[in-house]
Amino acid sequence: MPHLALTLAMFLWSSAFIVLKYVFQFYHPLAVLFARMAVATLCLLPLAMGGRISWHYRKGDWRWLLAMGLAEPCLYFLFEANALTLTSASQAGVITATLPMLMAIGASVFLHERQPRQVWLGIALSFAGVIWLSMDSRAGPGAPNPSLGNALEFCAMVCACGYVLIAKRMSARYSPLAITGIQTLTGCVWFGLAMLTPWGAWPDTLYLIPSLWVLYLGAVITLGAYGLYTWAVSRIPVAKAGAFNNLIPVFTVLLAWLLLDERFEAWQAAAGALVFAGVWLSQRRAA
Repeated sequence: MPHLALTLAMFLWSSAFIVLKYVFQFYHPLAVLFARMAVATLCLLPLAMGGRISWHYRKGDWRWLLAMGLAEPCLYFLFEANALTLTSASQAGVITATLPMLMAIGASVFLHERQPRQVWLGIALSFAGVIWLSMDSRAGPGAPNPSLGNALEFCAMVCACGYVLIAKRMSARYSPLAITGIQTLTGCVWFGLAMLTPWGAWPDTLYLIPSLWVLYLGAVITLGAYGLYTWAVSRIPVAKAGAFNNLIPVFTVLLAWLLLDERFEAWQAAAGALVFAGVWLSQRRAA
């Protein structure tokens, strides 16, 4: 079940690249991020009031929880939102391939998780597939400055790694819904305050289809993907969970081809197969 949850979470996160690329044409990125966090928080409110979200607070936890919320969604989404205005959805998805390696290193250093050799080999194999997938990166109408955009996306991956490591640490005392709720509430406050600055811009007009996609971002992706991912990470090692992040570029390239009319060729399918092979290898039990 954790592996199925991780695969579904990766697909949902992949769709977020496509949806954000679309809605940013109609609404300011900060407005989209604030609305996304607000929708997710409102969806969790009935569960919190009904006592279905459990946690066991210990003195000093607030520091870790605040750091987790600042890492993701606050800083993560700031970096990613700006990245998607500069690079293509498929290229941004490719940069997420750095996250499994960051998570494996972080888990070894901070959580003292020892990784079998095949986990490292699987991550390396899937990483090679992602590098192959990214070989056609170039500037274009939807990617005016891919180099800077990809650099910002990498900064987002560093923040995501921090979130996962802290969430793993907190998962013994906080349920996945509690961790997700802390994230959405922190993000709601963070982006709400940002909307009051000169960098924020409230929409002059509300468009039906883009607004429905914003609801999807908050209710389905933020709650669904983060909930599934946090639940799975609480049950398997961080490095094994991180290997699934290399599915994001594959799903993103496929969705970008289907929905954004971005190119998809045979060599990209081969690179995607290499990624899947690496993820499969990383999940095998050591002999």
